[in-house]
Amino acid sequence: MKNCIGIINLDENENRMGELVVNRSLASVPIAARYRVIDFVLSNMTNSGINCIGIFTKNKSRSLIDHITNGRPWDLNRKTDGLRVFNFGNDDPVYDDVHNFADNIQFLNRSRKEYVLLAPSYMICNIDYKEVLEYHKSTGKDITIMYKKVNNADESFGDCGVLNIDDSGSVISVGENIGKNPKANINMEMYVLKRELFLNIVNECISSGMYRKVKEYIHNNLNNLSAGAYEFKGHLDCINSIKALYDSNVALLNKKVNKEIFNEERPIYTKTKDEGPTFYSDNSNVVNSIIANGCRIEGTVENCVIGRRVYVGKNAKIKDCIIMQNSRIEDEVVLDNVIADKGSEIRKGETLIGSTMYPLVIKKKNWL
Repeated sequence: MKNCIGIINLDENENRMGELVVNRSLASVPIAARYRVIDFVLSNMTNSGINCIGIFTKNKSRSLIDHITNGRPWDLNRKTDGLRVFNFGNDDPVYDDVHNFADNIQFLNRSRKEYVLLAPSYMICNIDYKEVLEYHKSTGKDITIMYKKVNNADESFGDCGVLNIDDSGSVISVGENIGKNPKANINMEMYVLKRELFLNIVNECISSGMYRKVKEYIHNNLNNLSAGAYEFKGHLDCINSIKALYDSNVALLNKKVNKEIFNEERPIYTKTKDEGPTFYSDNSNVVNSIIANGCRIEGTVENCVIGRRVYVGKNAKIKDCIIMQNSRIEDEVVLDNVIADKGSEIRKGETLIGSTMYPLVIKKKNWL
């Protein structure tokens, strides 16, 4: 896919992410012990042969830029093409992704690549975009939209788009998942189209003033654009709420899901850190958990995802929890259904219990 530009659009809905995105973008939220949300789409693009990627951020990008550095973990630290990051140039609430694309249009104008792949960060999957591009070329459609057919739309994928597809495989309309029906064609918000068409859409949105987002233009002009649908049959999570983040981490404890997401043929890359191995004391008890390097475990850990450099004290009992890096769980602490953000400290003897529907969130660097 060397003839394709990858665009990662971070103009994402963060309204249900709560305190986890107060000082960071959704794309830089930690997940799966040692990764960030953006690692998956970045890795999918580079594994598919895309070597020119632009990340269009909305705000709060310090944590994101610190994580992706110069793109080296994804082999994107290049003189030609490589990784570029573009920040929103305006804090005005009406300033959406179309304006960000327009302000940085030279990135696209100067490129000689024929196609554009537009994708968000919060769709967690392991997908081969080469197959999608080949499908797009074979159909002759203006745009190809990727989707996942699910049977749990009444429980998950809230507020996601839903594709209505006719018998010929064309997208005829895009609705919204309001949780009424279990079966739905979830819009993955990933689009393949020619670069010239993408530029025309951006110009039309700006000149008409009718659309503030590229996807809004596409969804509302399906009568004029021919849009094909590509079905993705692998595992998909959408990180658009605290519960979705919790559920996605828990899903990775399933060996089948974990093996698919962290596919050896299409690995997920991240910023590497030199950490020693995790220490497990003789009194520790770890069951069905993912634990990153650099930890010290002296208590009981069950069905948990634990980031780097986390300390779990003696006689502590942690179950069904997401503990992010640099956190400290003191002796005799009891945690159940808790998400502890980076640098949290739970003092000796504390008991904190959430639920699977409403996990208890401890904000970054908070002491309890």
